[in-house]
Amino acid sequence: MMAEEESCFLRACRGRQVPYTPVWVMRQSGRYLEEYRKIRKRVSFLELCKTPELATEVAVMAQAKIKADAAIVFSDLLLILETWGMKLDYPEKGGPVVSPGITSTRDIDHLPEDDPVSSLSFVLDAVRLTRSALPRAIPLIGFAGAPFTLASYLLEGGKSKGFEKTKKWMHENQDAWGKLLEKIVRGVGAFVRAQIKAGVDCIQVFDSWAGCLLQEEYEQFVFPFSKKLFESIPKGIPVIHFGTGTAPFLEIFSGAGGDVVGIDHGLNLHAAWQRIGPKKAIQGNLDPRVLLEDPKTIQKEVERILLEAGGRPGHIFNLGHGVLPETPVEHVIAMMEAVHELSRR
Repeated sequence: MMAEEESCFLRACRGRQVPYTPVWVMRQSGRYLEEYRKIRKRVSFLELCKTPELATEVAVMAQAKIKADAAIVFSDLLLILETWGMKLDYPEKGGPVVSPGITSTRDIDHLPEDDPVSSLSFVLDAVRLTRSALPRAIPLIGFAGAPFTLASYLLEGGKSKGFEKTKKWMHENQDAWGKLLEKIVRGVGAFVRAQIKAGVDCIQVFDSWAGCLLQEEYEQFVFPFSKKLFESIPKGIPVIHFGTGTAPFLEIFSGAGGDVVGIDHGLNLHAAWQRIGPKKAIQGNLDPRVLLEDPKTIQKEVERILLEAGGRPGHIFNLGHGVLPETPVEHVIAMMEAVHELSRR
């Protein structure tokens, strides 16, 4: 692991003063890059994730190309579902498909709890290779799915508009729901600790679908398990807690854990900080669609968000969600340069 004084990103995660606002983007190593698309013509997404040398290549290439202040391990948050006996498919359209999924309480009882350290050894190999290939001053972010988001994939079998099955389980099978999320917390916690041991400098926990919930639902059915996951992560390594659509219960979401709260572009950054308090850092929150506009518009929106941050310590610039596949790479680079230039103290 790197020394914190070498990284603007890690200092910002801890709410400390920095010479400029650090910036990276979610889906940093994705389809908007020609180099990535060339590799994907040769191998499937799963093959790419499970080949540490290729995963390292795309993660390191992306950081170097756009000059991000951090790299992120190339992987997928659903891979841990394979350790629980699930099959993953990634069709070109429509999002990932999980099968056979969970349809009964018996499925939960029979859910295997394989050691994720051995089952996901290819991810840990990618962590070690990527960390050694990156410049020492560039932090490496590891990540995992939050309990609710992983549970929703298991219950819905993929993406969902209304999350009807998940909500039905929460309300009508509360004991089984608790048992399922406890298993997820144990598995994800072990996987996160293994990534830290392998060399990541920061962890991001993705609760991508938490925004489908009412405040009362999050507080009763999700908060206790997310909190338990965050408590299982060793102290001393920065942790980012990211969710979309969490504005209605941002204070509770923030209270579940994490040193940094990742917010989507539906929130005013200044207002978000007032709600969660000055002790936590914030990551965000440019609308990904702005990167489809011209460089002048991008710079204007970057400046607006930096003004919302007001130069306060603890701001990490990012998108409100992942970079869109059709985004010109030149626009991502323009955003990076604008953040660095306009935020320099």
